[in-house]
Amino acid sequence: MSRFLHLALCMAAALALASCGSGKADDEVDVAFIGSSTELFEPGLRLAPAGQHIRSATAEGLVSLNQSGEVVPALAERWIVTEDGLSYIFRLRNTDWADGIPLTSNSVRDALRRNIQELRGTSLGLDLAKVEEIRAMTGRVVEIRLDGPMPEFLQLLAQPELGLRRNRQGTGPMTLSRERDTALLAPLPPETRGLPVDEDWESRVRTVRVQALPAEQAVAAFDNRAVDAVFGGTLTSLPLADTGALSRGTVRLDAALGLLGLQVVGERGLLATESGREALAMAIDRQSLLQPFNIGGWIPTTRVVAPDLPGDPKIIGERWNGLSLELRQAEAARRVAAVAGTDRAARTLSIAMPPGPGSDLLFRELSEDLAAVGVVLERASESAPADLVLVDRLARYADARWFLNQFHCSLKRGLCSPEADEAVRRAMQASDPAATAAMLAEAEARLTAANVYIPIGAPIRWSLVRGGVDGFSENNWGLHPLFPLALRPI
Repeated sequence: MSRFLHLALCMAAALALASCGSGKADDEVDVAFIGSSTELFEPGLRLAPAGQHIRSATAEGLVSLNQSGEVVPALAERWIVTEDGLSYIFRLRNTDWADGIPLTSNSVRDALRRNIQELRGTSLGLDLAKVEEIRAMTGRVVEIRLDGPMPEFLQLLAQPELGLRRNRQGTGPMTLSRERDTALLAPLPPETRGLPVDEDWESRVRTVRVQALPAEQAVAAFDNRAVDAVFGGTLTSLPLADTGALSRGTVRLDAALGLLGLQVVGERGLLATESGREALAMAIDRQSLLQPFNIGGWIPTTRVVAPDLPGDPKIIGERWNGLSLELRQAEAARRVAAVAGTDRAARTLSIAMPPGPGSDLLFRELSEDLAAVGVVLERASESAPADLVLVDRLARYADARWFLNQFHCSLKRGLCSPEADEAVRRAMQASDPAATAAMLAEAEARLTAANVYIPIGAPIRWSLVRGGVDGFSENNWGLHPLFPLALRPI
């Protein structure tokens, strides 16, 4: 499923420097997220990446993700899945909530129901729509029943937003204290979490200090050895990683799964018809679009759903096979001229992109491609509505339904396809895997034909991790648990 290879950006001399450590005391590790400090302490369920990582560190769900992105036990010490794939039965750890109240199947059921209720109206809420019932069976057994099979359900259940809390407090594996705009995360002893006693625990763990900084400051802090790792890098900030920081650590790229493309939010002129919107999609040279970023192995796509997902029926393929870029752009130019003629205003479109050097590079490349077919692209101002919006989003699980749910009409993110939504709804009701896959392929075909989203490829996620820092591993989800960083290197 990998979209690109890891960059080999460290030379032997740099690694030797990194292995010497930062010179700080070994009783803490410092992490900077690219973002704002308010994201670290968000109390609700609409979480930015920094908030997701804090939540997963302080509020375990029934299951969680380890540093490699694999589902592992959390509040549930084990589970079984019935043969029909409709029932997930979890055996809970023998532990307490943060306030000392015993963690029971009833309290876990209620906490999970609250989370699902609060997530209604979000794309994650759509993903959870297959949950039919949550039952407390005995003191420490919870059953979740689905209305249809969902092979990726455990992956969905491991998302940070499904971490369980009582009175806004989770069960760990870490405790959170705040020091101005810095989050201090201390690992909880295993016996307080219903796990066997570890006599050497205090000598094996350390505090993780987390702050959120603008991208330039985060990279500078890493380069100055003020932090040991930087998380949350995207395409927008990727050029900043190619600085002096590389002499003191490594750039690590996740083989991320998700969306990188343009969502159509305006509906005027060229964007008013499927044919006009397709002209924009045809004009983009995806093979060379990201060349200025020097990302080896990145694979572009014209599909809404990422290619080669598990269970992909191979019904939908890449678009415009057999047409060269020149022929595609010639057809796109013909359509643009037919709609806009020589009217510059009718040929001008605005795009909303986050600020950053990566956005500047991407805007330049997109502008050149669209200029080749007669379209003028401008950066949208914050005070004016845009015609196009850059989508840069990580997948929660490896299934076509996640991709299709991102454009559901109920989310009101831009133009949409009710026909595609209806096909997804029918797919959810199908019990036969082949029928489900066929209906999801139909939904993708309808969304593709509507041209409300212009795919580019997989999203880019990068981190800076100093040599000698253990507990980090690249994965498809761009989630890097903070708890493993608290374990001292052996």
